[in-house]
Amino acid sequence: MDNPEFTSQNEESGAPVDATQCADANSDDFVLANLKRNYTAHFLDGMLSFTGFRLIATPTFIPAYLFLMTGSETLVGVGSSLLQIGVMLSPILVAATLEHRRYVLPTAVRIGWFMRFMILALALAGWFLNGFAAIVATFAVLFLLGIGTGGQRVSFHLLLSKVIPIRRRGRLQGWRNFCGGLIAAALSYFAGAWLIDSNFMGNGYASMFLVTFILSSLGLIGISLIMREPEQAVDHKPPVPTARIARFSRYLADRNFRGFLIAQATCTMARAAAPFYILFAGQTLGLDGKTIGSLALCLMAADTLANLLWGRIGDRTGYRLTFMLAVLCWITSTMVLIYALDAIWFYVAFAGIGASLSGFIMSQQTMVLEFGTRADVAMRLGLTNTLDGVFAAIGPVLGGLLASHYGFTPLFAVSIALLFATLISLFRIRDPRSVQEGD
Repeated sequence: MDNPEFTSQNEESGAPVDATQCADANSDDFVLANLKRNYTAHFLDGMLSFTGFRLIATPTFIPAYLFLMTGSETLVGVGSSLLQIGVMLSPILVAATLEHRRYVLPTAVRIGWFMRFMILALALAGWFLNGFAAIVATFAVLFLLGIGTGGQRVSFHLLLSKVIPIRRRGRLQGWRNFCGGLIAAALSYFAGAWLIDSNFMGNGYASMFLVTFILSSLGLIGISLIMREPEQAVDHKPPVPTARIARFSRYLADRNFRGFLIAQATCTMARAAAPFYILFAGQTLGLDGKTIGSLALCLMAADTLANLLWGRIGDRTGYRLTFMLAVLCWITSTMVLIYALDAIWFYVAFAGIGASLSGFIMSQQTMVLEFGTRADVAMRLGLTNTLDGVFAAIGPVLGGLLASHYGFTPLFAVSIALLFATLISLFRIRDPRSVQEGD
C-alpha cells in the first residue's frame, strides 16, 4: 500500500505523483515569491555579521593576539587548531538534526547566538583574566567558537540553498561580501591603528572582539526578522546510523565529489600556513597595531573586490574555474611574500592572499551545494565541513611545529606544494553544474 506521505494521485490521469516533487514545485514558487525579501535578509547579514566575523577569521588579528599572549609559534598553531577541531566536531551532528526538520531557520538562529556569545567571551577573557588563566580561557573559547562556526556553516548554507536559486547565489555572495568587506576593511585598520595601538579600554584586542559581537548580533537579528523560509517535505523516520554511513559511501563513489573532497583537503592543509603570514611579515615590519591593521586592510580590501569577480565568473561558468584561479593566485602571492624585502611587497602579497582566500571559500561553499539532489544537501554539507575541519585542525599544529624548528619559508614551500596538488585534483573532475545540466 502506498504511503500517503510520499505519493499522491494525479486527479486527471490517475497516475501516481511523487509528493516530494510536488513539494519541490511549491517550494520553488515560494522561493520566487519571497526572493526579494530573502535576498535582502542575506545581504543585511553579510553587511553586519560577515563584517564582524572577518575581524576574527582573517589571518592577522587572532594569530597576532595569540603570539602576543604566548610568544610561541607552536602555541599559535595550537590555538588555531583548537578552533578548527571545534569546526570539525559539529557539522555532521547539525546536518543530521536539520535534514529531518521542516524549517532550518530556528536552529540556525540558535547556533548563531551560541557563536556570537563565544566572541563576547573572548572579549571578557581579555579584560578580566591575565597570564596562564587568560591563555587557557582563550583556547577553550576558541574551541567552543569552532563548534559554533561548524554548525553555522551547515545551517546557514543549507538555508541559502533553500531560499536563493542556484544561479543567483554567486551574485548575492559577491555583492554581500563586497559591501561587508568594505566595512570590514575600514574596521580592520581602525581596530589596529586605534583600538590596539591605544590599548582601548585596557585591552585593544578585547575591544575589537566586542565590536565584532555587536555587529554580528545585529546581522543575526536582521536575518531572523526578515527571512521567510519554505517548508520542506521530510521523511519522519530518520535513517539509522548505518544508513547514513551507506549514504556517505554513495557520495564518495561519485568520482567528481570525491575529487572535490581531495581538492578541498589539500587546499585546507595549505591554508595551515595562513596564521603565520602575519608573523613572517612582522619579522620585517614589526607587529604594532598600525602594521597589523594595514596588512589586514590590504587583505580584506582585496578579498572584497575579488568577491565580485569570483561571484560573476562562478555564476556564468561554474565554481570549479574560480577554485582553480584562486589557487593559482594563492601560489603566486605566497611566492611574493617569501621574497618580499620592502613593505610594499608585503602589502601586495597580503592583497593577493586575500583575493585567493575569498575565491577558495566562495568556490568551496558554493560547489558543494551543486552536487547531488536537494535532499542530500544537508548531509553533504555535514560531510564536507567535517572533513574540512579534520584537515584544518591538523594543519596549524604541524605548521607551528615546522615554523618553530625550521622557519617560515619551509612552511610556505610545503603550502605551495599542497596548492599544486589541489590544482591537479581540480583538473581531474568536472564542474558539478555541467554534470547536472548534462553537458
